[in-house]
Parts: sequence; C-alpha cells; structure tokens
Amino acid sequence: MNQRELLVQAESVSYRIGNYQILDSVDISVHRGEIVTLIGTNGAGKSTLVRILLQLIKPDQGKVIKGLNIRVGYTPQYVHSAPVLPLTVKHFLTLGESASIERIHELLEEVGLGDILNSPITGISGGELHRVMLARALLRKPDLLVLDEPMAGIDVASQNKLYKLIVDIRDRYDCGILLVSHDLYIVMAATNMVVCLNHHICCCGPPQTVITHPGFISVFGQDLSDTLAFYSHRHDHDHGHSTDFVELGTPSKTT
Repeated sequence: MNQRELLVQAESVSYRIGNYQILDSVDISVHRGEIVTLIGTNGAGKSTLVRILLQLIKPDQGKVIKGLNIRVGYTPQYVHSAPVLPLTVKHFLTLGESASIERIHELLEEVGLGDILNSPITGISGGELHRVMLARALLRKPDLLVLDEPMAGIDVASQNKLYKLIVDIRDRYDCGILLVSHDLYIVMAATNMVVCLNHHICCCGPPQTVITHPGFISVFGQDLSDTLAFYSHRHDHDHGHSTDFVELGTPSKTT
C-alpha cells in the first residue's frame, strides 16, 4: 500500500457529450513523489480526464478527491499567442502572478533557459516554449504538476532532455506528476505508473507490465508491445514496484 500523500484521485468518473461517452467509470490517482503517465490514442479522453482532475469541468458521475491545500502547476498542450500582440517571456511568466524578477531568473535557470526574458513568445523554439510553460507551472512550487503533452512538437533529443528535467523536478520539489504523453519510449524512462485510457481504464501498472497487458495490446497492437518490451529489457532499470498486473479499472497503489 502506498504510504505517500494522496494528491488527487478520481473515483468512477464518467463524462459524456450528447450521446458520446468520453469517459466511463475511470479511476486514477497521483501520490506525492511519483510520476503517473496517462497514455491513449487520440480521442481516448485524456485531456477531458485532466480537466476533470483539475476541476475545470465536472464529471457526470463519480467524484474527484483532492488533498488539502494542494498547490497545482499545469502546462497545457498548446499556448496560443497572437502575433499582432506578442507577449514577451517575462510578461507570460508574470501574467496574473506576483513573482520577483529574482524568482523568474531562478526558474529560467532551473529549466535550462538563458536570458530570454525579453524575447517574444512567438519567437522562441518549441522546446524553449515547453520549458517556459514548465517554469510558469513551477512559480507556486506545486505539490502536483500536471503536464499535458509536454513533448509535443519538439525533437527527440530535446524530448529526452525535457523528460530528465521533469524527473529532476519531481525529486527536487518532492511533488507528484501527472504526465500525458504519446511518446511511449520516453514514458519508459522513469515513469512509476502507466495508465492506459480508451474511454475506460484498459490497464494500469508499472511500464514493464502494462506493455504486455491484453488491454494495452488491444489499443496499441502486438508489434508495439514487443518493441517496447525489448526496449524495456535493454533499458535495464528498476522502478522498484511490483510487476503484478492491475485489473481493469483498478488504480495501483505504489510504494
């Protein structure tokens, strides 16, 4: 049983729009000190589940339990900035926030960026933008960090560096991280728990067990399962978790 502090949990959450069932009795939890990665194909309900966990929308059924006085940092998948009215990095980081210039410089250094405070958001690279959004999410020193596709639109080398940074942030802040990602190879690197979503929970557990689960294979196919199993073996690392399978719809409790 996980003795770590529970940060957020969804219990039997369902959500539909009209006749379309987006989420069906979904259970998921994030504890302090762990990285939980939410995977699934396009349209599986990942972003909707994130919005429910953030209490931006209410589920039709089920409930969300959130720890007391939990500070949350969030990076959306996309940030839209009008070229006719570009925000500088400084304005973006301080928009609606009261942070000292020293703290902002500290955060930019923390996420591996140089002095780009006066650069327009529209003029920086995709990798730099994701790091700037991460810096903004860290302003309040979050207990829970929610990252929706932080690797989208950046090259493989930058993805690896960003994922290592995310792991370092987890350790430095002792926070819990909910990561939404399409890149299953990156997910294998240091995730504690993988949750495979296809409107319902197909399976969940440590990466090395999820990739061979029938629920995962039904969504992503046997070929990807075999490839990831080979990758996992070659990666040769220990997540420190049980390799037992988790039954459908049952969130695992890590230690």
